[in-house]
Amino acid sequence: MVSINNLTVAFGSFTLLDNINFHISDGDKIGLVGKNGAGKSTIMKIIMGLEKPDSGRVEMPREQTIGYLPQMMEHHRGKSVLDEVKGSCPEAAPGQAEKILHGLGFLPDELSRPTETFSQGWNMRMELAKILLRKPGLLLLDEPTNHLDIESIEWLEDYLKAYRGSILVVSHDRKFLDGVTKRTVEIMLGHLYDYKVPYSQYVELRKERIAQQTAAYENQQKMIAKTEDFIRTFRYKPTKSNQVQSRMKALEKLERIEIDETDNTTLRVKFPPASRTGDIVYKCEKMAAGYPGKQVFSDADIEIKRGEKVAFVGRNGEGKTTMMRVIAGELEPLGGLSKVGHNVNLGYYAQNQEDVLDDSETVWSTVERVAPAEMRTRLRDLLAQFLFRGDDIDKRVKVLSGGERARLGLARMMLQSHNVLALDEPTNHMDIRSKDILKQALKAFDGTMVVVSHDRDFLDGLVDKLYEFRGGRVKEHLGGVQDFLRKLKLETLHDLERSEAPNLSALPGQAPADSPKISFEKLKAKSKEEKKIKNRISFLESEIAKGEKRMKAIESVLAAPKAEDDIIELTREYLEIKRYVDAWTDEWGTLL
Repeated sequence: MVSINNLTVAFGSFTLLDNINFHISDGDKIGLVGKNGAGKSTIMKIIMGLEKPDSGRVEMPREQTIGYLPQMMEHHRGKSVLDEVKGSCPEAAPGQAEKILHGLGFLPDELSRPTETFSQGWNMRMELAKILLRKPGLLLLDEPTNHLDIESIEWLEDYLKAYRGSILVVSHDRKFLDGVTKRTVEIMLGHLYDYKVPYSQYVELRKERIAQQTAAYENQQKMIAKTEDFIRTFRYKPTKSNQVQSRMKALEKLERIEIDETDNTTLRVKFPPASRTGDIVYKCEKMAAGYPGKQVFSDADIEIKRGEKVAFVGRNGEGKTTMMRVIAGELEPLGGLSKVGHNVNLGYYAQNQEDVLDDSETVWSTVERVAPAEMRTRLRDLLAQFLFRGDDIDKRVKVLSGGERARLGLARMMLQSHNVLALDEPTNHMDIRSKDILKQALKAFDGTMVVVSHDRDFLDGLVDKLYEFRGGRVKEHLGGVQDFLRKLKLETLHDLERSEAPNLSALPGQAPADSPKISFEKLKAKSKEEKKIKNRISFLESEIAKGEKRMKAIESVLAAPKAEDDIIELTREYLEIKRYVDAWTDEWGTLL
């Protein structure tokens, strides 16, 4: 479908991509991985024709349709959400844009709002809606999970699993890659390595490949050394001349084993020891926060104690960043109590590094301008720890990649010793290796940490308490992110009790009818009554069977859709029913 042939991209003496080749076939779901700056985004831009290689070519059929989601995007100011999306595909059927936007989480009254009033995460969803409206045969997604909340990532993961076209995705979320892709293409030091497996399996296979190469290389080197030693010893002995000549020719013809070049440069992060704070680092009671004319949440009770590692989670726009700005002193609450504890020295990493950093500055001047006097002699060492070496320190901020900006923002924050870290999406744009190193450094940090993140893998094992921002309220969850996700399914079931579930007996294409409301709270209160429990189990088994039957019916339609079938709507319905079935199955398991 798309063939990349002998592609080379160089900048002066530096070769970014060195004569690479690979093919994207129909139905391929490929994860494109590598360190920040390895050339992943460049490959996508070349496929789209936005950049040209120094040599090589991209071949594809003329009728090939492509949907491209870049890392950074801009929309026309003053346009509504609906107009922005509909404008990308005027020939689409009426109502399709609204259906897709609804599936991506937009509320009906938000479709008329100007695009500039939404966060980056919601703007990304608009761009994704434009792509899905066009139904391209190939999706190029450059870090689609950046700025998305956990629930949205899981929705996108499910959608892409069911997507019938081809996908090439760049992501630093290993769980997302494992869920979506079946093939992993690695770019390292200009070379390409192709594995026909998802990300986690690729990591293991890559280790095995390097180990096998290393063993074969070492064995060959021993053989070469012995041969060369024989030649040196017997070179001038007539009785051995034939053997010497034979071995010399063998060495000349020998195909030398090489070990694939590996980029072992890594981020080095070690937070300075934290001074002691009071027992309560931050506390708010009955607090409301927001902006002039817009209250984001209210009635919040949050308490963060010394040494705790806490995460703020929830959908975009629910108030996580607003809360961080209150803690950092950048925003005054609209009401209630908000108090920072005794002897707190806060280090704040803002999500919008592109706004915090000055594009006209260099890497060096960015840190030099804020460095205390005692740190100025160590600035080069600090920047080297964050992978800015040699001429890198003279780069302008405006040419830095997203990952480089993230590293520079962290380096800038570490110029002072802090006992409390407030980190708003610190891993956005970071490659997987850098995220792992940052995670280990934060686990070892002996102070207090509050982090906003959508990265399930990053949060897992790092935090021991979460605050969920949802529907204008803030709720405390004790435990880690896996505990929270398990609990979320149960709470989603509680939400279903207050709404109507779909009629699972309907056939594909028919509108779902109403079904009885679930009264889980009443059931729980009378759970000791054996008869009611048995009735509930029977009901759940019946609904699960209907749900699975309905899902199979939809799968049959999606496998061979007709012109009149609404694939987007059927996919949305399939995912919605799956959510019900998963929730009912969880409840069924608790009642047995």
